[in-house]
Amino acid sequence: MAFFSRRKTTILQARKRDVPEGLWLKCPSCNEIIFRREVEQLFGLCPKCGHHFPLGRAERLRLLLEPDSFQEWDAALASRDILNFTGKASYQSKLEGAMKKTGYKDAISIGQGLMGPHAVGFGVMDFDFLGASMGSVVGEKVTRLFERATAAGWPVVLVCASGGARMYEGLFSLMQMAKTSAAIARHNQAGLAYIPVLTHPTTAGVMASFATLGDVIIAEPGALIGFAGPRVIKETTQQDLPEGFQRSEFLLKHGLLDRVTPRGELKATLVQLLSFMQ
Repeated sequence: MAFFSRRKTTILQARKRDVPEGLWLKCPSCNEIIFRREVEQLFGLCPKCGHHFPLGRAERLRLLLEPDSFQEWDAALASRDILNFTGKASYQSKLEGAMKKTGYKDAISIGQGLMGPHAVGFGVMDFDFLGASMGSVVGEKVTRLFERATAAGWPVVLVCASGGARMYEGLFSLMQMAKTSAAIARHNQAGLAYIPVLTHPTTAGVMASFATLGDVIIAEPGALIGFAGPRVIKETTQQDLPEGFQRSEFLLKHGLLDRVTPRGELKATLVQLLSFMQ
């Protein structure tokens, strides 16, 4: 019996080695095992239940803009450790790690592109870069996006995802909330449209500034959207929170959002809105 037991284990181990890692995913919503490549072909959607997996910035560009229409601005703009911040690791080492991980200089890419027939100023945030936290570079890029779109007479579409302000930069980070809001106000005064798309998660200082200052605010299904986290709010208020609190559907019901749009319908919805607002 010991012989057969050892042989069975050896065969199972051999079979496991024959299957490359990372081919399959388990959906956190329906618990089905799904083929990773099929999810990627659907731009991060579960083929069984439609759960929205995180989507990288390059995939966002392919999803929302016309092929080869995106012209990036200020790609070389990078953050500096002006406060010489050091915790368990230095801010500089975290920046270098994020750059190596993502291949980008910071947590947002901005530029111009075509969305259907419409020329737009376009930005997309990347949660893989230090939680898409808003430091000086993110704030500066968002400001430049609106300033250039205002000068050109273009609407702006900005895909938001963030854990909030980048506290490694202290007050310099918090100042970006006012800076970006002022640029959006000037864009609005010029009579130009702004549509933010809130994805999972969009929180804290970003949610409290440019993410919720749009003419039409759209969110993806199930996205976490809020200023403070549910645990902090519960401990502060000493009250039980409603089911689904701070999720897209709850916020749509209570008036913070204008639409909750599945990813597969997002581009068509944006083009339709731009056609109407233009």
